[in-house]
Amino acid sequence: MPIPMRGRVRRDRRSEFSLRRTAFGFALVAVLLCVAGLTLRTALESAGRHPWVAGLVVAAAVAGAVALLRHRRNRTAAARAAAAALDTAYEVVDAALEERSDVVPEPVRRPEPVDWENMDPYGFEEAVAALCRRDGCEDAEVVGGAGDLGADVVGTTPDGRRLVVQCKRYTAENKVGSQDLQRFGGTCYAVHEAGVAVVVTTASFTEPALEYAEQCGIVCVDLAGLIAWSDHGAPLPWQAEAAVQPVES
Repeated sequence: MPIPMRGRVRRDRRSEFSLRRTAFGFALVAVLLCVAGLTLRTALESAGRHPWVAGLVVAAAVAGAVALLRHRRNRTAAARAAAAALDTAYEVVDAALEERSDVVPEPVRRPEPVDWENMDPYGFEEAVAALCRRDGCEDAEVVGGAGDLGADVVGTTPDGRRLVVQCKRYTAENKVGSQDLQRFGGTCYAVHEAGVAVVVTTASFTEPALEYAEQCGIVCVDLAGLIAWSDHGAPLPWQAEAAVQPVES
C-alpha cells in the first residue's frame, strides 16, 4: 500500500495558490491600464474641444505632485530636526551628569564654639548684643559704662518690647548673688522701662538670687544657658520671660 506524500501535496497547494494570485494581479493591472487609457483618450478628446480643461487637469496634476514632494521633504526635515534636538538633549544631560559627578561636595563646617569664659567684660557685652541681633533684636547695642545703672545691652524684641540686659563676666567660682539682682531689679523697670529684663553671666546664680529674680520677673541665663542659647538649643530669653512675670507687691 503506497504511503501518502504529504510534503508534495503541500507544495502543490502552495504553487496553485501562488498561480491564482499572480493571475489575479495581471488581470487587475490590465483593468487599470484599460481605465487609464480610456481616461487619457477622453482627456485628449476633451482637450481638443476645450483646451482650458486640459490645462486645469495638468495644473492639478503638477500641484499634486509638488505638494506630495513638499510633504515628504517637510516630514524628512521635521524628523531630522527632532533627532537633532533629541541628540542635543542627551548631550546636555550627559554633560550635566559628568559635571555633577566631578563636583566633590564641600564638608559642612560648623561654627567654632564661642569661648565665653575667656572674654574680657567689654567683649562679653558685645558678644551678647550680637547674639540678640542674630535672634531678632535688630537694634540691640551696648550701652554699658560708667553710670549705666545696670543696663549693658538694650534693644527691642521682635514683638516690640524693650529689652534690657545686664552682663556679668564672672569666673566659675564667683556666682551672681542676690545683691547683684537687687541692684539691677531696682533700675531695670523703674529707670530703663524694661519690657524684658535679663541677666546673663559666664558663671551661675545663687539660690537667693534666683528666688529674687523669680519674684521680680528677671530672666537669669547662666553659662550653660548661654551656650545653649548660642547653639540654638534653648528658648530665647524674651520667650522664656513670658512665663516669668514680676510679682506685684
